[in-house]
Amino acid sequence: MRGGEAPVNASDTSHGDVHVDRVALADELAGDTGQIASPDAAEYALWLGDDALVLSQQLGWWISRAPELEEDMALGNIALDLLGHARSLLHYAGTVDGRSEDDLAYWRDEPEFRSAWLFEQENGDFAKTIARQLVASVYLFELYERLRASTDATLAAIAEKAVKEVDYHRDHAVQWTLRLAGGTEESRRRMIRALDDIWPYVDELFRDEPLIDRLDGVAVRPSTLREPFDAVLADVFSEADLAPKSAFIAAGGGREGRHFPTLGYLLAELQVLARTHPGASW
Repeated sequence: MRGGEAPVNASDTSHGDVHVDRVALADELAGDTGQIASPDAAEYALWLGDDALVLSQQLGWWISRAPELEEDMALGNIALDLLGHARSLLHYAGTVDGRSEDDLAYWRDEPEFRSAWLFEQENGDFAKTIARQLVASVYLFELYERLRASTDATLAAIAEKAVKEVDYHRDHAVQWTLRLAGGTEESRRRMIRALDDIWPYVDELFRDEPLIDRLDGVAVRPSTLREPFDAVLADVFSEADLAPKSAFIAAGGGREGRHFPTLGYLLAELQVLARTHPGASW
């Protein structure tokens, strides 16, 4: 997540202290007030931080592979926004036990992650990535819009910055959904299939886990986001003449560390350099 300027030292077994151009990247963290998270607030920050980290890694794959050069840049910029959200949230989560955002990104194993299954769905073709991005960005916008009112000052500050960026992500996904649904027969067929493939993983986003009951006023209750989420998507689907359906609802379990099979492969790619050369700097 961070880079520096010293030569690689692979014999160092610590995680290292890495900077870019002599500027500590901690200065860029949103909501870095010095507040120490409670154990429950830290767990909630892990939920949101892992969602953002996993989605960022997924979208970064499209750089040099998108259907247009402009989309290479757009998806890359969205991935960078999400990485910024992940850094801020994981940094806050780590204050409870002294771990850094890099420790949490690179040195946890799959069962320790808390991302929801939606974010872990494979990229597939471009239509499937857009379908996943549509659901994710509409959900994240509603989440961060509410989280701005959190009684936790750090979470509120992170949300204040994130909601402005997710607003763009949402518009980008909506425009591509309309474009693909209203394009050629093939693009429409793929968009319909993509939404049907993604839809089973929507429900998990809105489940009220026991943690939420312990964070009254701090966290956003997921079930309260379903109505505005559905309202936004209803407008999009009406304009695009789409009606996503699913034959089942996925079990989920990401908040408890039970993940979709794709996450292990994604983490292997994300973590390989840090784990192969622990403590290295560059």
